[in-house]
Amino acid sequence: MITRLLSAALVAGFLASVVATGLQVALTSPLILQAETYEGEGTHALAPALDASSAVRLASLIVPAHAHSHAPGEGGHDHGTAEEWQPAPGLQRIAFTGLATLIGGVGYALLLAAVMLALRREPTPRSGLAIGIAGFLAVALAPAIGLPPELPGMGGAPLLLRQSWWLMTVIATGLGLYLIAVRRVPLTILGGLVLIVAPHLAGAPQVAEAASQVPPALAAQFAARSLAIGFVFWALIGLAYGWAWWLFGREADARSHA
Repeated sequence: MITRLLSAALVAGFLASVVATGLQVALTSPLILQAETYEGEGTHALAPALDASSAVRLASLIVPAHAHSHAPGEGGHDHGTAEEWQPAPGLQRIAFTGLATLIGGVGYALLLAAVMLALRREPTPRSGLAIGIAGFLAVALAPAIGLPPELPGMGGAPLLLRQSWWLMTVIATGLGLYLIAVRRVPLTILGGLVLIVAPHLAGAPQVAEAASQVPPALAAQFAARSLAIGFVFWALIGLAYGWAWWLFGREADARSHA
């Protein structure tokens, strides 16, 4: 069973990452490059780091906002630190984006498998899709309400605060969806709604005045496309995991009857 689970997760993560990487290159990478043109001359040397961080952000949709936006404990760029190695523009950057997406996809597929196992749900394309959409709601959409995906050059609160709020929101939304969709009694439904809304009532960490030259329309387009890619990514993970589980199970049955 463990071999079947791991094999299905690898297949699901690979298929979802291939599609998501293609969508990132076509839909969001041009927006990242366009946003970099709005950054000042003083941040020009950091452009490769900005794009690489954005690639990981798109690949996993884990980090609630870019680590590159601020120096440690400050609101501006850190010019005193040595520049770290970053993938070169072009094929190398696409390859590293794809690798980050693949790692995230396999990890999320394993998480999806663990959830289905805990819920005692038989993996099928239909059940996988349902859990995949729930994962998108908890991991991507709910946090994006308070902390939408950000382009390079956009301001934000300190990274640790954003990550903490993101984690709190993911856990609360996941538990809330479980209480609403699985437990399905009035008291748990009410509790689930409270859990889902609570992080947003508390409020995501924000900067009072974030100076940015990035046009609002460009930022909104990037956020919308990132979330759309995230939805496709999660839906494909669920569908592919259910399909791969069925496929490997059929092959195992055929070998046992041979």
